[in-house]
Amino acid sequence: MTATTVTLTGTGVPHPSPGRAGAGVLVRHGDVALQFDAGRSTVLRLAEAGCGVHELDAVFITHAHSDHVVGLADLAMTRWIQGTLHPSGPLPIVAVEGQATRFAETMFDPYADDIALRVEHVQPGPPEVDVRPFPLPAEPIEVWRSDDGAVRVEAVAVHHEPVHEAVGYRVTTPSAVVVVSGDTRVCDEVRDLARGADLLVHEACRTRVMSELIAGTPFEQIFDYHADTVALGAMAAGAGVGHLLLTHLIPPPTTAEEVDGFATDVREGGFAGRLTVGNDLDTVELQ
Repeated sequence: MTATTVTLTGTGVPHPSPGRAGAGVLVRHGDVALQFDAGRSTVLRLAEAGCGVHELDAVFITHAHSDHVVGLADLAMTRWIQGTLHPSGPLPIVAVEGQATRFAETMFDPYADDIALRVEHVQPGPPEVDVRPFPLPAEPIEVWRSDDGAVRVEAVAVHHEPVHEAVGYRVTTPSAVVVVSGDTRVCDEVRDLARGADLLVHEACRTRVMSELIAGTPFEQIFDYHADTVALGAMAAGAGVGHLLLTHLIPPPTTAEEVDGFATDVREGGFAGRLTVGNDLDTVELQ
């Protein structure tokens, strides 16, 4: 059976950290390549992962925060520029109708002069994207399916308030089930979406470590809408997840001891399955 591979194209957060690109997850099964979010340096990470932007079948946006979409125009423009060598058509962008789709539909505006110059020189026409909106779903709904029906993607609303249009995704292939949480606090919606999943890719915030460092600052409000690592361990255990892959790490670990801290928190929450504290380009093969 063809394996499903999952690669972290970015494990970072809005505050830059060496070696950690902006949020992104690449899921591949056979010829199908799906990118979830497009934070800073996504195009470079895809190249390092051996996936050309022309190979992508679709990009899925979890929400419109800049650290999840700042690389989207770069991705679409690169696909367009390389189209003279690798024709691939407009980039399909799947997202909740609203903030994310408005961004996708207007993201070329600042590049109007560049686009005009490239069209005058070599490009046959301006770049295009194929925006595919869906309504914010309280229950999981299918939002994409491969032409042969073998790979399908479902979405459900998660809790990243005041970002009300945030979703997580569940990818089902013939060999695996993969869930990508997006940004969210620990919630029943992700637990239910991830029940029995082979791999859960979930954001992680070490509340116990961060609380003293940022007490009394506006930054401590991040605890309201990010996933505490101990609570995440309990949720993943309850969902029966086979493998938990942590990403969007808050705070970004820089030492082995700090990496171990993420794992210790999750284990304390009760998760006993396979656990990986993610680095950029970490790849999990499922079959």
